Amino acid sequence: MANSQGIQTLLEAEKEASKIVQKARQYRVQRLKDARTEAAKEIEALKAEKNKEFAAFEKSHSGSSDETNVKLVQDTEAKLAEINVLYEKHKEKVFERLMGAVLDVKPKLHVNVKPKA
Repeated sequence: MANSQGIQTLLEAEKEASKIVQKARQYRVQRLKDARTEAAKEIEALKAEKNKEFAAFEKSHSGSSDETNVKLVQDTEAKLAEINVLYEKHKEKVFERLMGAVLDVKPKLHVNVKPKA
């Protein structure tokens, strides 16, 4: 009878242990779900913040396209003016060199031509 009582106590202890293990599993699963939910919220908050920053960046850089166009036109005009100044400065020299090359022809045989003997 004492043996049967001991077995009964062991079975009850086993059931109690099983319940404790089951509660621990449920608690762990719930903690994982909570952690996933919290992580998803943080990701959404970070995503919204980055989208806001990008929108501000985009707005600040796209709004200045008029300024960029004005600066580009000014740079282009400055470069054209510089090119015109250099053209005026060097056109006589270039003309003289071209005319010299055209008018002062010095005929000679090509290297590959063999003179007839």
